[in-house]
Amino acid sequence: MPPRPARLFFDLWSLVYDQPVVQRLTYRPVHDAVLEELGVRPPRRLLDLGCGTGLFTHRLRGELRDATIVGCDYSAGMLRQARARSPRGILAQGDAQRLPFGDASFDTVVSTEAFHWFPDQPAALREIGRILEPGGRLLVALVNPPVEGVSEAVWWASRLAGQPFYWPTAERMRALLADAGFAVAAQRRIWRMPAGLLLPPVLSVGVRP
Repeated sequence: MPPRPARLFFDLWSLVYDQPVVQRLTYRPVHDAVLEELGVRPPRRLLDLGCGTGLFTHRLRGELRDATIVGCDYSAGMLRQARARSPRGILAQGDAQRLPFGDASFDTVVSTEAFHWFPDQPAALREIGRILEPGGRLLVALVNPPVEGVSEAVWWASRLAGQPFYWPTAERMRALLADAGFAVAAQRRIWRMPAGLLLPPVLSVGVRP
C-alpha cells in the first residue's frame, strides 16, 4: 500500500479551506468547469467524492435540484463543517478505496482536487467503477503536470514532507481510467490564476461500460 496522508492533516486544513481567497483562486474555476459538464447530462444520483467542507456539495444541491447529492470525505474535520453548512444533506465518511456504498449506487461521481491524495489511485478508480451504474460517469479534476518528471518530483517532495500525493499527467490519467475499465470521453484544461498557468488542472471524464 502506498504511503497515506495523515487524517489529521485534512482535519487541520479544514480550518482554512473555506477562506474566500483559497476558494476563489483554487477551487471555484474547477467547480465551474464540472458544473458546466454536468449540465450536458444532468445526474440523478451523484456522489461528491472528497467533498471537503461541503462547499461544492452545497452548490451542487442548489443547482441540481432534481438530483440526490451525497458528499463523502476521509476527514471528520471536513465533514463537521459540511454538516454545519447543510444540516439535512446526506454525508458519509469513507475511504476512496473502500467506499461505504453498494454496487451501482450512483450514475455520476465527481472528484475535484482530491484524487491526488488517494494513496492507491488504480484501486480507487476500480472502487468508483463498482459504485457507478453501467453508463455512469466519473468527472475527476486535478492538476495534471505537463511531464512525468514533474509528477515524480512532486510525489517525492510531498512524501519527504510527510503528506504524499501524486499528480498524474493527462496521459497517465487517461491510462489509469482505461486500466480501471472506463472509456475516456473527454479531457480539457481548466484555466485559473496564477499557478494554473504552469500547472493547470484538467477535467477528465470517464464512462463506465
